[in-house]
Amino acid sequence: MDILTGRSTHIEDVLKFLHTGAWFGWSDSHNKIYANLVIHNSDYDKPSEKSLTDALAKQQSDHDAAAYARNRVDDYPSYGDQMDMMYKDNLNSTTTHKDAVEAVKTKWPKNNTGPVE
Repeated sequence: MDILTGRSTHIEDVLKFLHTGAWFGWSDSHNKIYANLVIHNSDYDKPSEKSLTDALAKQQSDHDAAAYARNRVDDYPSYGDQMDMMYKDNLNSTTTHKDAVEAVKTKWPKNNTGPVE
């Protein structure tokens, strides 16, 4: 898993969530490929390579799809700042809050998955 983004990067990321405990390992811990996957717990079958790569692709796709929501939320001013903007807009007949929210909505339109530059 990518430490900075939390995005799954290896079939090991899928295996960790299939069962609890130390149910799997690697015959060569420096070469973590499917051929080196070892199942330590006889209660579990060895998943197919295709099922693991498909599950990894799904985890990556789900993570990438959620990036839109994560990034969009990060661009909004904090709630405290927004409340302050609304208070000052009310006092001064300005549109600072509306403009700030509109800027985020323009940058991250709902029909898009990335920012508009």
